[in-house]
Amino acid sequence: MGMTLAEKIISSRFGEEVHAGQFVVCKVDVCLAQDGTAPLAVRELQGLGLERAQDPARTVFFLDHAAPSPRRELSNDHMFIREFGRKTGSVVSEVGEGVCHQRIAEDYAAPGDIVIGADSHTCTAGALGSFATGMGSTDVAIGIALGRTWLRVPETYHIVVKGAFQPGVEAKDVILHLIGMIGADGATYKALEFSGEAVVAMDMSDRLTLANMAVEAGAKAGIIASDEKTRAYLEAQGRGHQYKPVVPDPDAVYERVIEIDASSLVPTVSFPHTVDNTRTIDQAKGIKIHQVVLGTCTNGRHLDLQRAAAILKGRRINPSVRLLVVPASRKIMLDALRDGTIETLVEAGASIGTPGCGPCVGVHMGALGDGETCLATQNRNFKGRMGNPNGEIYLASPQVAAATALAGEIADPREVLQ
Repeated sequence: MGMTLAEKIISSRFGEEVHAGQFVVCKVDVCLAQDGTAPLAVRELQGLGLERAQDPARTVFFLDHAAPSPRRELSNDHMFIREFGRKTGSVVSEVGEGVCHQRIAEDYAAPGDIVIGADSHTCTAGALGSFATGMGSTDVAIGIALGRTWLRVPETYHIVVKGAFQPGVEAKDVILHLIGMIGADGATYKALEFSGEAVVAMDMSDRLTLANMAVEAGAKAGIIASDEKTRAYLEAQGRGHQYKPVVPDPDAVYERVIEIDASSLVPTVSFPHTVDNTRTIDQAKGIKIHQVVLGTCTNGRHLDLQRAAAILKGRRINPSVRLLVVPASRKIMLDALRDGTIETLVEAGASIGTPGCGPCVGVHMGALGDGETCLATQNRNFKGRMGNPNGEIYLASPQVAAATALAGEIADPREVLQ
């Protein structure tokens, strides 16, 4: 029987062929936790007498959700994480280095890896052909100490994105369209395997966006076969030697196949307060917006910033809007500084934040006021997500974000690009 990407990767780490529905205990290649979840994981290890890391060089703690820390309680958590890193030799990614999911893609995950993380968007790394999934802090703690984890091999939905995008439409619109189609629980504990002409043509930035939001449909993982785009990305990070082809079998068995015509898609917006509450841009245009956020682990990459800058170049944002830009990593910020992208955004009226999660989780750097609306390129718009249950969050692509910042209301980027 042919194997899907998820089955192939898990089989390689288990040591024999496995298929959907089987339970396994298998090797883990990379473990991660962030400053909101790492203290829980470390305390579990301390309580179990397992204060160690099986593979310190591939165990990474990220200070990214509160970076820099806005409160002493969070600063104390940072100190606690740093001390565990010193004791075990584990890696601590410091304040300003960037969001865990972007950094894992840049420096750690590789095709064929199993990546576990105490953060639901760990699935981002699946864009590199790895099986990457979020788990609870206790499960990740055991993975850190023992280098192994348990999994139920998931069934797979094959998402085939055919054709090419029209200008102003991008990967974010695909994944929002898909989530709106199948629902926030439409792929619970499934693997989403993305393929098709549009996916093959995508830059790694767009592939990371697809994989990142797989969990918003309830998926266990979002995976894309490795190819020459993957190889080029790894080479650009100085990790070309870690490339290997990871592809599904031609006769792989999928639970469901969903085909999407990229050419028929239009800019798509998620309305409050659920990601699957999606509408097309014509249904969203004109809604007043007070804050626009460009960044996060979903759309804070260099290409995302460049796309927004192309729309904003030579223009100023609407005076009724504040535009917050938070690059996903230090490397991205440096690249965007070198090519003038940051300069263009600042000249347009943007405020630039420290690389990290920024206002996405509502800890700091852009909490909403009562009754305010925000259009963000992040992955969640749950009630209270940005620090205030009396605020409303809309989700969209970087190009929609830039057009909205210019208009002061949700706007169609295709009208600006004409």
